Amino acid sequence: MDERPRLTIPEPRFRPGDDPDFSGIDIPGAGETRRPDVDAEPREMRDLADGLIRVLGDDNKATGPWQSDLTAAQLIKGLTDMMRVREFDRRMMAAQRQGKTSFYMQCLGEEAIACAFRAAMADSDMNFPTYRQQGLLIAHGYPLVDMMNQVYSNEEDPIKGRQLPIMYSSRAHGFFTISGNLATQFIQAVGWAMAASIKGESNIAAGWIGDGATAESDFHSAMVFASTYQAPVVLNIVNNQWAISSHQSLARGRADTFAAKGIGFGIPALRVDGNDYLASHSTAVWALERARRGLGPTLIEWVTYRAAAHSSSDDPSAYRPPDEAAKWPLGDPIERLADHLIELGEWSDERQQELTDQIEEEVRVAQAEAESHGTLHEGPKPTRDIFEGVYEKIPPHLQKQRDLLEGMTWRE
Repeated sequence: MDERPRLTIPEPRFRPGDDPDFSGIDIPGAGETRRPDVDAEPREMRDLADGLIRVLGDDNKATGPWQSDLTAAQLIKGLTDMMRVREFDRRMMAAQRQGKTSFYMQCLGEEAIACAFRAAMADSDMNFPTYRQQGLLIAHGYPLVDMMNQVYSNEEDPIKGRQLPIMYSSRAHGFFTISGNLATQFIQAVGWAMAASIKGESNIAAGWIGDGATAESDFHSAMVFASTYQAPVVLNIVNNQWAISSHQSLARGRADTFAAKGIGFGIPALRVDGNDYLASHSTAVWALERARRGLGPTLIEWVTYRAAAHSSSDDPSAYRPPDEAAKWPLGDPIERLADHLIELGEWSDERQQELTDQIEEEVRVAQAEAESHGTLHEGPKPTRDIFEGVYEKIPPHLQKQRDLLEGMTWRE
């Protein structure tokens, strides 16, 4: 027998040409996962790292200890937010295909996570997002036209062309500038939360990364600092099953779940059905309350599925079956919330169609306004000045350089 050490190369469940079958995945029934007290000790809730918090059942009813206290009006607001995100994504992806922008990334199938989390936050809290949390901005009322202006890099681009099209930034909306380097968001969130605590503030930070980024060293450094100093931070791992083209098993290693990575650091760790708006909201409320009461960090694994390509530069048919998204067992977050509202008697197919038409028109009008200011290859571009946006007040040596440049005559 050959007993030489051998490397293990993890493989996804399915490859192109396979028939996806998720029946082997253990999905607890809605309402089965217990809800601990907010002040429970981490060691008392280790089982939650292997569970799955769910509220909405197959019968479209809400059940169990994690039921949200959201009103029908708040649920309709959540539904509207998710639908607005999806239509925004659809139009911007089409614009990229038309050559109006260089790059775009959708969050198709993941809308509930960001929208529900933002609904649970205070205005003074701060998110440290990746490039797939546009729902945090849209659910908080950030103007669609401003987002589109940045996507188009036109004269009204609020970032003035300094970022990739989808790397938004808005301090007023609690949305820290997106970093293209993965996992830095966790380090930044923990540091911001520690600073807020030192200053005596009650503001909470939320860090966001994908499943693949848990393999980065910044993830582990952030976990050490969050655990050691009990920082008021919520650390979110959006497990959408795929990194750019590699399956989540490569980053998870031999751990059963990503949430389990929190146990070794003594951090409460939860797994949530990320396609369940109610479960997502109530979990966010729980974790944010824990942080705000000085009880330290929480690690949350949001279990969802990236239904679209990783970006406009990606072709997922090269690494997964084309019908894999349709067979994902946790369903579509928008359809699930709409069906729940219908079950409550607060919604109907007719109202759903009316809302769809309304949002499509709203986003169409916003797009027309944004394009009136230019797109990638047409119209005026943002005014660029390398000296602006660096210091609150330009120091003398840079002012001297600026004056010198302004006095130069440039030749083509």
